[in-house]
Amino acid sequence: MMRAIKSATLVACFYLSAVAFAADWPCWHGPDRNNIAPDTGINKEWNARPPQELWRVSLSDDGYAGPSVAEGKVFIIDHQGDQDIVRALDLETGEDVWGSSYQDLGKANYGFSRAMPVFSEGRLYTISYLGKVHCLDAESGAKVWMRDMRSEFGGKRPEWGYAMSALVDGDKVIVCPGGDNASVAALNRDTGETIWAGGGSDLPGYATPVKATINGQDQYVVFTGVSLIGVSVDGGPALWRVPWVNKYKVNAATPVVAGNHIFITSDYGRGCAVVVVEPQGAAIKWENTQVRAHFSSPVYYHGCMFCNSNPGYLVCLNAATGGVIWKQQGFDKGGLIAVDGVIIALDGKRGDVVMVNATADGYQELGRFKPLGGQSWTAPIIADGKLIVRNKNAMVCLDLM
Repeated sequence: MMRAIKSATLVACFYLSAVAFAADWPCWHGPDRNNIAPDTGINKEWNARPPQELWRVSLSDDGYAGPSVAEGKVFIIDHQGDQDIVRALDLETGEDVWGSSYQDLGKANYGFSRAMPVFSEGRLYTISYLGKVHCLDAESGAKVWMRDMRSEFGGKRPEWGYAMSALVDGDKVIVCPGGDNASVAALNRDTGETIWAGGGSDLPGYATPVKATINGQDQYVVFTGVSLIGVSVDGGPALWRVPWVNKYKVNAATPVVAGNHIFITSDYGRGCAVVVVEPQGAAIKWENTQVRAHFSSPVYYHGCMFCNSNPGYLVCLNAATGGVIWKQQGFDKGGLIAVDGVIIALDGKRGDVVMVNATADGYQELGRFKPLGGQSWTAPIIADGKLIVRNKNAMVCLDLM
């Protein structure tokens, strides 16, 4: 009997170690801010056994704000009339736990808020289309503080509204007002008070800032509307700057930082590049038009850069040279995420969710299904073994195990 119990215990432990490693998705690009979910042992037999739907909820914002997950709740910014509604849903059931509203854009412009709510130490940080930064209590939705980037920093709102998510770094909340000597600003996490503003006066881009250590210096890498810059975590002028401009000043895909190399991409004819930052400054190492991401962020995984690129490609790129390893049609403006050796990518036009082997050995599709359908431009997330995707009208939670 004791041998049987020990054997059963070993089997159970092996099973749990194989499938149970998972994490919340509290901020933009997940727990490690690299767009890679740590979940393992996921179901990869989608054609025979598509992911089971756990719940779905209707959304009224007709847009693209992405969800985050922390402490058993899904957070998302919805909209009704002229009110943003920050919603907290139960991760297991999809039922509303609380809602918190504030006045913002009254008429849709490709929906309303685009930002993902960011969770940190019991607080939730949101950015609205018009540039209002809110700190809410994540347990109740009660407002803790609010700042207005336009009125308080002289921010220049980009044509399609503020879209980046906040970056919480220790006691600082990093935002991008785009005001006079306020391309970047650090707010106190607890009070909202300004710690510093700096980085120059660039128009904001649409991408979320990235924290990185480059050449031994901690800094924020920011894709503004007209350039890629690095700003010290202590503020001040830009440490370095590389101009990057396209017709509509839409730099929306989050930069990917690896050491002192930074991959960037945007559309409107611009393309992609790797920027190398040296102590004496920064410069473009290579540049081409093989990848032109409208807004979907790439992921660096298993030695390859996986990217969405207009007009409707999923691309596996050699980040060292800029050469295309493979590309596949049918992924119009869809987001992507890496997990457990695969890429999960969306067809932003039709709503297909596709699992692809994360390999340089050609395009290898492992399965696909259509949980919602229709225009699905919002990047998927994975939290605690669950895949969450949305289109313009609904959000669905699916079991990945």
